[in-house]
Amino acid sequence: MTYRVCFVCTGNICRSPMAESVFRARVVEAGLDGTVEVDSAGTHGWHEGDGADPRAVAVLEENGYAAGHTARRFAPSWFARLDLVVALDTGHLEALRRLAPTPQDADKVRLLRSYDPGAGDDLDVPDPYYGGADGFVACLEMVEAASTGLLTAVREQTEGRAA
Repeated sequence: MTYRVCFVCTGNICRSPMAESVFRARVVEAGLDGTVEVDSAGTHGWHEGDGADPRAVAVLEENGYAAGHTARRFAPSWFARLDLVVALDTGHLEALRRLAPTPQDADKVRLLRSYDPGAGDDLDVPDPYYGGADGFVACLEMVEAASTGLLTAVREQTEGRAA
């Protein structure tokens, strides 16, 4: 049985596609690509159908990650097929929990940086959209730092599942 993870930010062109790309690479490295499915979406549909922000693509590619992406908006009906919904900041966390059809679905929503023991109390990944390239580099660093703990949590959830 496939374990499905969806990363969510606002427009699905910066933070969540970066998280999707990094985590997908971690899943493949761990040999879980037949067991774990990774995608992303946005809480708003402003950029639906667009590719990822060119700055996000550049940072991903410079660091050896795949960057193909098409933005889409998160739909509440997706909760039924998802095992984990990973919000990139507290605003997304709250929006997603409000969208959740059931309390069990709301419980599937977690903050990405909650998986990074070094994150401290600030669990938001800042939106790099209105800044320069440095913001995208910082975003990637935060995503990479949290991905190790997230992979550990997902691996624990997938133990014993058939692909």
